[in-house]
Amino acid sequence: MEITRLLQRSIETLKDEGAKALFWKTKYYLSGTKNKEAVKTAMEAKSIFGDVLFINGCYLPHPVRYRVAHQQEQLFANGVISEEVFYTKLTLEYVKRYRVFIFYRCPYTEMVGKFIEKAKSFHKVVLFDVDDLVIDTRYTDSIPYLSKLSKEEKKDYDNGVRRMQKTLRLCDAAITTTEGMAKELRNYVSEVFINRNTASDEMCLYSKRAVFYRDELPFLTEDQLGDRETRERKEAVLKRQKIASKYIKIGYFSGSITHNDDIQMLLPVLVSVMRKYKKVHLYFVGELDLPTLLKPYQNRIHCMPFVDWKRLPEWIARVDINLVPLRDTVFNEAKSENKWVEAALVKVPTIASRVGAFEKMIVDGKTGILCSNEDEWKAALEQLIEHPEIRTQLACNAWEFVNQHCTTICTGVPFCDFIRSKMTKNIAFVLPSMQISGGVQVVMKHCAILKKAGYDVMIINDNTGNENIWKDGEEINVLSSKRDMFHGRLDYVVGTLWATMDWVNGYQNIGEREYLVQNYETEFYEFGNFFRFRANQSYSMKHVRYITISTWCRNWLKDAFGQDAAYVPNGLECDMFHAKERRLNGRKIRILVEGNSEDYYKNVDESFQIIDQLDPEKFEVWYMSYQGKPKKWYRVDEFLHQVPYRLVPDVYRKCDILLKSSLLESFSYPPLEMMATGGYVVVRPNDGNQEYLRDGENCILYDGNNLHSAVDAIYKIVEEEALQKKLFVNGLATAKGRDWKNYEKEITKVYFGEEQEG
Repeated sequence: MEITRLLQRSIETLKDEGAKALFWKTKYYLSGTKNKEAVKTAMEAKSIFGDVLFINGCYLPHPVRYRVAHQQEQLFANGVISEEVFYTKLTLEYVKRYRVFIFYRCPYTEMVGKFIEKAKSFHKVVLFDVDDLVIDTRYTDSIPYLSKLSKEEKKDYDNGVRRMQKTLRLCDAAITTTEGMAKELRNYVSEVFINRNTASDEMCLYSKRAVFYRDELPFLTEDQLGDRETRERKEAVLKRQKIASKYIKIGYFSGSITHNDDIQMLLPVLVSVMRKYKKVHLYFVGELDLPTLLKPYQNRIHCMPFVDWKRLPEWIARVDINLVPLRDTVFNEAKSENKWVEAALVKVPTIASRVGAFEKMIVDGKTGILCSNEDEWKAALEQLIEHPEIRTQLACNAWEFVNQHCTTICTGVPFCDFIRSKMTKNIAFVLPSMQISGGVQVVMKHCAILKKAGYDVMIINDNTGNENIWKDGEEINVLSSKRDMFHGRLDYVVGTLWATMDWVNGYQNIGEREYLVQNYETEFYEFGNFFRFRANQSYSMKHVRYITISTWCRNWLKDAFGQDAAYVPNGLECDMFHAKERRLNGRKIRILVEGNSEDYYKNVDESFQIIDQLDPEKFEVWYMSYQGKPKKWYRVDEFLHQVPYRLVPDVYRKCDILLKSSLLESFSYPPLEMMATGGYVVVRPNDGNQEYLRDGENCILYDGNNLHSAVDAIYKIVEEEALQKKLFVNGLATAKGRDWKNYEKEITKVYFGEEQEG
């Protein structure tokens, strides 16, 4: 629709106003607001997950524009996605959604304190940005204007300054604008990064237009002007320039009222110049009281209130000389060179005090003029008043420098590099579900280990309300899987089931893709099921790094798919599964069956076929399942459905023998968990459980082709005390050998691609 509308407008313009009008309208459309709006829309996209969040604590629009909006633009131009929130609207929910938090001039509040504490607990980075020395009353007390405040107003102001410092001290590092600021900030934080104020693309656009209206529009012919609005603007410009051409216009764009005292130092020079040059007019823009010494010349002095920044370039462009006087104080030493940049963008020369950032950035006599005393100020002003060619040369030199070195597009790389260097490595596990299972428990354990090791860990999942989970005392962030709302960088993303690899492969802003293979998922589906093919495809990806939890999985990935998978053993929460020795004499024996009755590869039916051969007077049967339910023919004395994992050990302790008949397991947890509680295990062997099961040593393996062998094994355990003792001792040893604590370093290494030994 937008394209159609633009084409129609272009045809109408060509027909009614001619080719030249179409040229000028197209030129300023392409360089103007439409492109800007597209960028703005992209930058303001609300994320489930982004890179950087700016927390703005400043009510003043001008500094916020420079230190939040412009830095956002620097980041965006280099692929780092950021958003902004005002500090009074900050909630703890934001912690999980970003990697880096930048507090700009943000005073301390209870929420700010809690937020920083929580962010650090997740290994997020917290930075403080400030562009004025409003962090300590020893600096702000030097501002003359503040002496005019009432006692109560001064108390409130000082309280805000102290709260600003409190937030600063809680942060990992600081970002600021100038060398002077950095020097002072190092008294409060150990690391300070200088990111100078820069002009945004939109500022450059408005400045470009202001120059066009001043320097080009007056010389366009009637057929080049196009619409009535442009003709009217030309007439207004010509009228203004006809009057203004008789004068030399000197501008002082003060900004805040705190600069009243800076202009006072220049009064003798200004009075002298006004007396000597009748053609000089002064333009004061901003919150400034007209000094008494200048009132005799008030008919040549033009005062304007604070101007909206979008109109500011046009107003600066109307003057011939821009003044930036600053007293040589610690506070001013820290000030940025904004006023020189803004003037340079509209090709207006600047005379500035030889203080701080202005001395750093201006090349004296080439891109501006620097002054240290009244004599130098007077000489500089008289030179520029009398020599328009010098004004032009200084302005052009400054314009060229600023466009190359002082815009967001040109300057963002060092800032982005700094931000990226501070980011903690992050890793995301994509889960199909948070429902309790052995595979999910493994993922959660890996998450806890990696977070404990200092990494930024999250789970991406869409089957919950995205509430965070706790594992081993570690809180793990859980985010929705709405991929179109992910904009931030993910260093490592781990798929955990074949279906999750669609998300992993579909999101582009990923460093390394990994796949934690916990089973041969092709066999989860019966012949003829299309998902068999989809699962199988997931093992053939060449851009994915494979990780697995069993030697069996590692072998078939290599043999069948040519994948060299990293191996990390599965462990056990031994602290949860404390042992209880069973006495089987003279009582009813309790058999435990575990698994989903609906999954053919869990083969639960076979367990109950075996149970049908056991004496019901001697054996009681418990059945535990997270998803499946007992079939009508199952002999079940107690059904345990969706038992929370923290209660599972107690279920094992209340039972004597685990009967497990799975056909397919990558790594089977129930036998190991039963051993850890001191119970006995009768198991059908499969590739996954043979990694730790030893027949006659820590378990009894039965032949799946002879179910009576399982019955015999159960009776043998009940009847032979020596066998019970042997299985008990060796089972405990097997379980303890698999304690997760033994594998923490291995797990940390394997995920982040470091070489494994052995």
